[in-house]
Amino acid sequence: MEKFSKVKEVIAAIEADAEKFYNGGNAAAGTRVRKAMQDLKGLAQEIRTEVTEKKNSGK
Repeated sequence: MEKFSKVKEVIAAIEADAEKFYNGGNAAAGTRVRKAMQDLKGLAQEIRTEVTEKKNSGK
């Protein structure tokens, strides 16, 4: 559950940069959004692995 909370924190943290990029055309903000999305991808994979392990350990 800790990693899920981290996902929510990252999304909340990049909200302002996403706003700057999409509505303001700020290219640097777009770069920060892309990096955060890459970090989210890694977190999501870790969560998927944990869920699979927990699901399979119950069998």
